[in-house]
Amino acid sequence: VQLVESGGGTVHPGGSLTLSCTASGLILGNFATGWFRQVPGKERIPVACISRGDGPTWYADSVQGRFSMSRDSALNTAFLKMSDLQPEDTAEYSCSTDCINSPSAYRGHGTQVTVSS
Repeated sequence: VQLVESGGGTVHPGGSLTLSCTASGLILGNFATGWFRQVPGKERIPVACISRGDGPTWYADSVQGRFSMSRDSALNTAFLKMSDLQPEDTAEYSCSTDCINSPSAYRGHGTQVTVSS
């Protein structure tokens, strides 16, 4: 089983990025799928999550209205579309097969997002 994130990079404030999380070895839609972010020295926290199947999507208050999460079953990939990025969004973003940061969940290695002028 492997989750691989891509799409990170450096953008100016107000910019946009779309992250991808491609799964192999499992069917992503059979699990809840979460996007998390972490900055050095701080806890890894969820920013968006989709329930298994066609369940509802949850967003952290800090990203509500700016981030949009989706999942494509044909590609076995989850996406996180991020707009109006701000310096406080700078973090390593990773995906998991859960929404609660469980140690038993599968997770990717992450992709770095840096927002800087």
